Amino acid sequence: MAMRALVLVLVLVLVLVAACSIPEERYTSPPDGVPADGTPGGDAPSMDVGAPPATSTSCVGLAATCGADATDSCCTSPEVRGGAYARSHDVAGDGLYSNDGFAATISNFRLDKYEVTVGRFRAFVDAGMGTQQHPPAANAGARPGLPGSGWDPAWNARLPADKTALAAEIRCPPSSVPQLPTWNDIPGDREAETRPMNCITWYEAMAFCVWDGGYLPTEAEWNYAATGGDQQRAYPWSSPPGSLTLDGSYASYNDSTQESVKCIGDHLPDCALTDLVDVGSKPAGDGRWGQSDLTGNVFEWTLDGYVDPYAAGACLDCAQLAPPGSSERVIRGGSFRFPLSFLRTSERGHIDPAPPFDDVGVRCARAP
Repeated sequence: MAMRALVLVLVLVLVLVAACSIPEERYTSPPDGVPADGTPGGDAPSMDVGAPPATSTSCVGLAATCGADATDSCCTSPEVRGGAYARSHDVAGDGLYSNDGFAATISNFRLDKYEVTVGRFRAFVDAGMGTQQHPPAANAGARPGLPGSGWDPAWNARLPADKTALAAEIRCPPSSVPQLPTWNDIPGDREAETRPMNCITWYEAMAFCVWDGGYLPTEAEWNYAATGGDQQRAYPWSSPPGSLTLDGSYASYNDSTQESVKCIGDHLPDCALTDLVDVGSKPAGDGRWGQSDLTGNVFEWTLDGYVDPYAAGACLDCAQLAPPGSSERVIRGGSFRFPLSFLRTSERGHIDPAPPFDDVGVRCARAP
């Protein structure tokens, strides 16, 4: 009996060692279901939207108050099944968005269901992170297969000096257009804490996602999730993919005419803080893999520097890490202030990474 028990123990140890030795190849080979020639695989998406990953630092101790019924974890992060698609293309056929020249294949990854909320960012500020006193470590947030995609210590100087300076910046600096900061120094009610965090720079967005156990999505990853991969949807919710159905139940955007400007997120006239709606409160606008508010509410920072047209042809898990002749970074998704044309999944935006704006926020990506 003793000998039999010893054999069983040895077998168990060998099995565990073998399991732990399996390498993780997120960015070095085509994703599951995609042959070596890059042809898209099956259509069955993975909808693992259970408990948030343990690496989501911002949700430790945070109540589950996100989503249409305010009961979901704000750190839910569904998996996006990889495949091939054409960047910045949709199938609406209206003559405006017809670029088929920039194919990309994307590996499996996770993209947070919700834009980063005020409540999640509050944990970041309270921890004193995202400042020159506590910047990310060198190369933090880098992905295998993307050299140079992590934090560059040269960016430390672009962060606020300390926690006080960060708290002042995210209140939104004055501008010619009255700013609508979602941040409040004192924790508010559930609605205030589940609005998307705005007035954050690219550097602060990058630092947050690294601290939270994730990373800034590449433009190709973000676009792939929003367009439904090989479906090439006009809007994230478009079914069939060429459908242009759109109203205030799908997204918070600006329905403007020459006579008026109308932010319709809260279904009231004019533009107000309430047009920055609680994340996930418009589930009709969810994308193929379950992400909410991929268009409207706030633009979202991506990792990439901006070049036009795309610098690379067909590529695998590509990113424009060093924009030649420009420091601008790509934003995607439109916002509560911008008209409906900016909500198209094929539309690209680009701005300076340093100034904060009240219609720019972030959503983090994660390992599959």
